[in-house]
Amino acid sequence: MRVAVLRERRGAETRVAATPETAKKLIALGCTVAVESGAGLASGFPDSHYAEAGAEVTPDVGTTLANAGLVLKVRAPLGAGEGEVDELALIPRGAILIGTLGATRAMADSYAQLGIEACSMELLPRITRAQSMDVLSSQANLAGYRAVVEAASTFDRGFPMLMTAAGTIPAANVFIMGAGVAGLQAIATARRLGGRVSATDVRPAAKEEIKSLGATFVGYEDEESKAAQTAGGYAKQLSAEFYAKQAEVVAAHIAKQDIVVTTALVQGRKAPILVNEAMVASMKPGSIIVDIASDAGGNCAATVPGEMIVTANGVKVLGYRNWPGRISGASSALYARNLLTFLTTFWDKEAKKPVLKEDDDIVKGVQLTRGGAVVHASLPASSPAA
Repeated sequence: MRVAVLRERRGAETRVAATPETAKKLIALGCTVAVESGAGLASGFPDSHYAEAGAEVTPDVGTTLANAGLVLKVRAPLGAGEGEVDELALIPRGAILIGTLGATRAMADSYAQLGIEACSMELLPRITRAQSMDVLSSQANLAGYRAVVEAASTFDRGFPMLMTAAGTIPAANVFIMGAGVAGLQAIATARRLGGRVSATDVRPAAKEEIKSLGATFVGYEDEESKAAQTAGGYAKQLSAEFYAKQAEVVAAHIAKQDIVVTTALVQGRKAPILVNEAMVASMKPGSIIVDIASDAGGNCAATVPGEMIVTANGVKVLGYRNWPGRISGASSALYARNLLTFLTTFWDKEAKKPVLKEDDDIVKGVQLTRGGAVVHASLPASSPAA
């Protein structure tokens, strides 16, 4: 089987779907691996490293995709009119496409019509056997780390308490909003840097996790918050009344913070606003807000997705897009291993290709299209494409 690894062309995407390490392991499975020239450069993997691993370095998209049976991507391939090249039109019919595709019905229909067997990895079910292939968790972990590092580099004072002959600089007060994978890593990183850390989350299980990392829990709790988590471990969208009460609890706390990191995402929906304009206005000049949810609209009312801004009262709001891509070497390494684990889990040694069984819970969770039809449970069924 020929495995194609393309250079990512969507805005601000610096990651790559296979590293020299995973390319070598795919070759060991009996595959040939074609890597488009420059695909790994932004992540610190030059073409020469792929060549040393045994991969074929190809000059363009068409050559890379020629006769490919498996296409590995970080984000969805470009379609007609979306960029410099129509990647979708060049993917061979019957090929398996794996990536974080951000699936919509229209996108799934396009894959079905083109005969592409598409798997969208962000839909992976949160079950024990899928943990090692969970791309959301691996990328969120690094996003949480990077958010705190970015805050530290932007903050005009210090994270730890600094005692000098000229006087003492107090430790930074750091508040993490959302204690999922990204938030917990942000708490741990801020603690390692010496900050005085507190955190909040609507999910009841998060309170003990926050405390276990040495942070102080801040938040509003009621009957609604007890059911604020899906069976898969994701946060649920709660009522406007709950968010209003939560805001009251955290508003006074935010006014005392030097750094606020927001991480709250609700799968498939716009990110909830957790830090309103009044809260931003209450913060001290020089304070930092880091919005990891900026790609989904942002948790802060002042966030401008893709930019760092300074508010009228001197608060810096970091709304950069693609936080995992800001630590691209590590995030590519983990993402590529996630995809490799997914493939090896379903690898048929005799056929030397993955066999995605329709009745497998993991396959049902991620597969969008099969045999020219849209098959994912969250999307309405469609008739087989002509």
